[in-house]
Amino acid sequence: MSESRTLLGVDFEVCARNEAVARIDRAFVDRQQLKLAFANAHTLNLASERQDFRNALSRFLVFNDGLGVDLASQIKFGAFFPENLNGTDFVPHYLSTTRQPLRIFFLGGAPGVAEAAANRLVPPGSRHDIAGCHHGYFDAGSADGVLAGIRRSQADLVLVAMGNPLQELWIDRHAEATSAPVLMGVGALFDFASGRLPRAPGWVRAGRVEWLYRLAREPRRLGGRYIVGNWKFLRRVARDRASAAPAPSAPTGV
Repeated sequence: MSESRTLLGVDFEVCARNEAVARIDRAFVDRQQLKLAFANAHTLNLASERQDFRNALSRFLVFNDGLGVDLASQIKFGAFFPENLNGTDFVPHYLSTTRQPLRIFFLGGAPGVAEAAANRLVPPGSRHDIAGCHHGYFDAGSADGVLAGIRRSQADLVLVAMGNPLQELWIDRHAEATSAPVLMGVGALFDFASGRLPRAPGWVRAGRVEWLYRLAREPRRLGGRYIVGNWKFLRRVARDRASAAPAPSAPTGV
């Protein structure tokens, strides 16, 4: 039976990368729809502040993303996660190792970005197929048309790149209407896969400080998330650890 750990009210699946691949593949065999999220420190900050987001994540399989969540696990449970399962690296790994040939729908990003990411992630000759693509800049009035397009595509996997918490809330609200067996919230994956945004050098990623690279490139947009947000996250983790600690035993009389 798989292990889970609860951090700031969000339940995480504890598994190594290839175990995560098998866990997703099992959804196709069991014919049970699976909603998947990758949660980092920013995700947990948002979930702490928004009950609707926290409630939505309770209906997802959640994987650990980033150093902050790993440190939170060590502080609360005395153990790191087996591997870092950030979506930008895990999704390409999943597509290369899954036993399932998949029809994949790419939803999100600016116009043209989903198509560019799809062509990189599903190149000619791949055993997977591109079921369809649609940008993420559509309004509520267009949502029914987007859902109808996903259903017509007969997608097995829908990758949704709208950022937290929008992508998870969208998946939670519309998963059933897509008829897709598996839906994943993948954040900035399309921007990286398409080449619109550069990844940090390998040595930066190996040191697990890619967030510093992103902050240096986009300080105005990401300053609040990483500078203020990281301090908030650490305070919340400390409170989470304190609330989980066993209460001291009452003194006994002599």
